[in-house]
Amino acid sequence: MKRSFWRKLLRITGLSLLVIVVALAVVAYRFISPKSDQQIRGAFEGERHQPHIRYSDFQGRKIRVIEMQAELDAALPSLVFVHGSPGSSLDFKRYLKDEDLNSKYNLIAYDRVGYSDHDSGSPLNSVDEEVELLHTVLTGYDIDNTVVIGYSYGGTVVMASPLEYRKKVALAAAVKGELEPVFWALKLYEWKLTRPLIPGVLRAASEEKMRHIDELNGDDDRWKASGSQVLAVHGKRDFIVPYQNSLYLAELLGNRLDLVTLEQGDHALIWTEFDLIKNLLLGKMKEK
Repeated sequence: MKRSFWRKLLRITGLSLLVIVVALAVVAYRFISPKSDQQIRGAFEGERHQPHIRYSDFQGRKIRVIEMQAELDAALPSLVFVHGSPGSSLDFKRYLKDEDLNSKYNLIAYDRVGYSDHDSGSPLNSVDEEVELLHTVLTGYDIDNTVVIGYSYGGTVVMASPLEYRKKVALAAAVKGELEPVFWALKLYEWKLTRPLIPGVLRAASEEKMRHIDELNGDDDRWKASGSQVLAVHGKRDFIVPYQNSLYLAELLGNRLDLVTLEQGDHALIWTEFDLIKNLLLGKMKEK
């Protein structure tokens, strides 16, 4: 009797956990799955500021660029967002539609290769190529009057760019390969049997993550190649891109870097710390 009870309980518990895991996977996939132009426009339905979508060519690939102004205002600086892995331009939706930010900046975001609806799962091969892509997107912009803001691997790209910007903003940027955590879930990408089951954007993110350990242990002078002032924001509870990355940047750049430390912050800071980051971009908070 007791054995039958425990078997039934284990069966019910196992099925319940399976349902929860599947439900979470479906929600996660819907959140990270690449969006069409129509879905992007739909995400701004009813907002005062509407996205203007254009495409740029990079190595024969179509790069989707979102601009929140029909025409750039030459009197305003431009703010260009670079997303992480996985991610997309819509990670910054709340920033792109914000009234205050739209009044101070020309707002621009783009989908990195491997994360749009037409090239999901096929990322670029290196940080250097990502930097080239960023520079291609910036063609025609006044670099001296442009702020580039990168989140996670997007922060890596921003920091690796040697151009002289108005400012660089690095949100939880990865810059030191030996600090990179290796998660067991990456095995699903390594195993040939399970790799085809992984959604395209997660394959792209896994491929990039596996390169970090070697690629980010190269010549660290690249983080100093640009003379731009840098604002870094990082949480001490970030276990995906450890806080020590920003401490390392602080050692390298000295007084060229202002580090904002979030004592309770984790890797989701672009969503959870929106008000703080927005105020920093608006110059309403002291950067230290």
